[in-house]
Amino acid sequence: MNISIDGIDVKLLEALQDDASQSNQALATRAHISPPTCLRRIKRLRDAGLIEREIAILHADKLADTLGHGLTALVEITLDRQGAEQQEAFEARVVLDSAVQQCYRVSPGPDFVLVVHVRDIPAYLALAQRLFTSDANVRNVKAFFSVKRSKFEPKLLLAQ
Repeated sequence: MNISIDGIDVKLLEALQDDASQSNQALATRAHISPPTCLRRIKRLRDAGLIEREIAILHADKLADTLGHGLTALVEITLDRQGAEQQEAFEARVVLDSAVQQCYRVSPGPDFVLVVHVRDIPAYLALAQRLFTSDANVRNVKAFFSVKRSKFEPKLLLAQ
């Protein structure tokens, strides 16, 4: 579906990226439109697929006392055979694993970069066995383990 957006839509999308829990009244005020118009516009943006989903972003450091810090790794994967079928098969398998938070096909260099989050090193080793070692088409795996997250911002830049 092809949808055109205007400045009001951009204001609404930016406001939702800042805080999707805002009331319709607050969103309407921020975009300088009436609440019913705001509801219609947001529904149109959702129906068009521009708003993929709304989630809560948890504060990992504040949850650490209860759940532990866990381990975040950025993993580069190079496949032995890079045909479309092999790439799609690998991608289909890794996106189903709940430890994989993000999966990107990249070029040049490795074929994929994954962001994974697991409880600890034994859990990472189990993930590596499950997703990489058991796949005969995985030629190379290079993992980088995060020691500190300095920034995490899933917000898309909509206006310059």
